[in-house]
Amino acid sequence: MRNILLTIRFDGTAYHGWQVQENGITVQQTLQDAWEKITGSRDNVTGCSRTDSGVHANKYCCNIRTENTAPCDDLVYSLNAVLPDDIGVTQCREVNEDFHARYDCVSKEYIYRIWNSPVKNPFEYKYSLRITYPLDEQMLDRQAKQFIGRHDFSAFCASGSSVADTVRTVTHASVTRQGDMVIFRVEADGFLYNMVRIMAGTLLGIASGKIPEDTVTQIIESGDRNRAGITAKPYGLFLNDVKYAKE
Repeated sequence: MRNILLTIRFDGTAYHGWQVQENGITVQQTLQDAWEKITGSRDNVTGCSRTDSGVHANKYCCNIRTENTAPCDDLVYSLNAVLPDDIGVTQCREVNEDFHARYDCVSKEYIYRIWNSPVKNPFEYKYSLRITYPLDEQMLDRQAKQFIGRHDFSAFCASGSSVADTVRTVTHASVTRQGDMVIFRVEADGFLYNMVRIMAGTLLGIASGKIPEDTVTQIIESGDRNRAGITAKPYGLFLNDVKYAKE
């Protein structure tokens, strides 16, 4: 039995998130279909994280336990030949039998992209949230820094989550600008349901004056979801990096 680690990237626009569902096409289902087509076996694909409908990934890791003996380079070529154009395999390698893409992950990094311009960009509307009024990225960077640390982030968790432990450690949070693109970047040992989108929505609430500046710490301490901002739209969100201890 081999344990294969696949690294992929995908445009999540057409998918109902990562995990297989009965009512919509997902990335996991599409990848399993492609794997079965090239190997003849429907081996289970274990993902590093759940992603919501419309969320993208610059780097996503998953592992497959399989009896298939094809070389990793051949698997990359074959999978890319049958996968749709919005999913691509970038790397394949063998890992230890006990490796688990989700449970062995030590940190994930997300970015949220905001097209900050009164002028539309037709090449960005599926990959960023458009805000027409000017954003002060330096002020927002100072606000984002308040997310850093080990906190109970229940105020930044959407209803419907079944997770009992809402404490997470954020190791990096920043807001930068690249021309008209403003990027919120956050890295942590784990994330709650819609956590990054609520963080982004809170920063935008501060930018618009609906939430006072320098209150992120108070919102975290309150544990009150109603004090945080809206859940920002999914299409600006990218899983950007996935890290494992052995790497």
